[in-house]
Amino acid sequence: MHGPIAAAPDGRTLLRDGAPFFWLADTCWSAFTSISDREWEDYLDLRAEQGFTVLQLNTLAQWDRCNAPGDRHPFATPDGICYDFTRPDPAYFAHARAMCRTAVEKGFTLALVVMWCNYVPDTWAARIFPENVMPEDCVEPVVRTICENFREFAPVWIVSGDTDFKSEAACTRYRQVTELVEQYAPGLPKAYHICGRSDDLPDWFARHADFYLYQSGHNRAGQDCAFTLAEHFAALQPRRPVINSEPCYEQMGYSHKEYGRFRRQETRRALWQSLLAGACAGITYGAHGVWNWQREGVPARKLVRVPGQPPATFGEGFLRALPWERAVRFPGAADYAFARQFMLQGGGEALVPCQEILAAYAPQVRAARRGRQVLIYLPVNAPLPLQGDWSGYTATALDLNGTAARVPLTVDLQQEQTLLGMHPFYEDALLILQPKQGN
Repeated sequence: MHGPIAAAPDGRTLLRDGAPFFWLADTCWSAFTSISDREWEDYLDLRAEQGFTVLQLNTLAQWDRCNAPGDRHPFATPDGICYDFTRPDPAYFAHARAMCRTAVEKGFTLALVVMWCNYVPDTWAARIFPENVMPEDCVEPVVRTICENFREFAPVWIVSGDTDFKSEAACTRYRQVTELVEQYAPGLPKAYHICGRSDDLPDWFARHADFYLYQSGHNRAGQDCAFTLAEHFAALQPRRPVINSEPCYEQMGYSHKEYGRFRRQETRRALWQSLLAGACAGITYGAHGVWNWQREGVPARKLVRVPGQPPATFGEGFLRALPWERAVRFPGAADYAFARQFMLQGGGEALVPCQEILAAYAPQVRAARRGRQVLIYLPVNAPLPLQGDWSGYTATALDLNGTAARVPLTVDLQQEQTLLGMHPFYEDALLILQPKQGN
């Protein structure tokens, strides 16, 4: 088993067992409740073959998961929805430990959510689902149970799940959970999974975080958060590695019942914009149908939200997911795996944003330095003007649409700017500027 991951001395990247480590995570939030043993083996084997290194899992029940035959529950429940938090189920935690053991034996690092926001008072999910807010006197025994069952696997503790910190009640609860994790699982890294499009991480939590996680999320109009939030968290002090831990999921329906789905190119855009804008420690991938573990022909779960309202489907009204067997093979996973390979080929060196070199098309075009090399993500094909004289560099375009083809670009000095020629690829590309020999 690998040791815990940690921040590298540069404060921007990660190490595991002393070697450069790139966080390539998959969100499989519903694993412990919903996945059969055979499915778990198949899933782990495929994600390991694809190059994934981290699994983001919820230690308790994911409130907006799909129905599952033989659903497992962490606590006694009369209806499969509401829990008696005073009665944890030892069989659930024993089975979850066995799943973790299999995963770490296959080389994965676990990132385990301790307390998703629906269990925490005065959060957005608690207001939708008030029946399952955890009573205060249950918090200590529940967190102790989680730590005692999973700390042997050297996980990253994701203390919060999809949360905001807008109320004192929520902040008080998360400070309590943080201190309990530090008490019962000392020495392991911690982070906070923040709700979509939010930069809200109060100072107390920032000081207790080993990494900064953010979520650019599934709102079609908020996709610029992939780079704006990367910039925000990369500028925080103390400096920590930054990761977009929930970009738009492939084939996820746009949130708030807007018609449409995120496709491969959109998930790839979020990936590269995140990495080059300051979130270069890693990236998380998500497939709609995997995170919630959708099965063919199984209806969506229902709950009664607030007394007097009709039954409603869990979650934010996303379009129905495809079955997990199809979702786990969506093509975008290969784009994320390629990014990991590309980043590690650079020796795990941090990317340092350099937007100042761009003469046009910022902010969607992203630029960063890796040592003396300059990388530019170009989401749309067009000649690209740069500030100053770049005639001492060669320029290459790398096709990101699954081919990894490379072509040279012209570098044309025009007065006080340099114009990079247009690449021939159909979709997005990564431009690589390398100093010529002798420069």
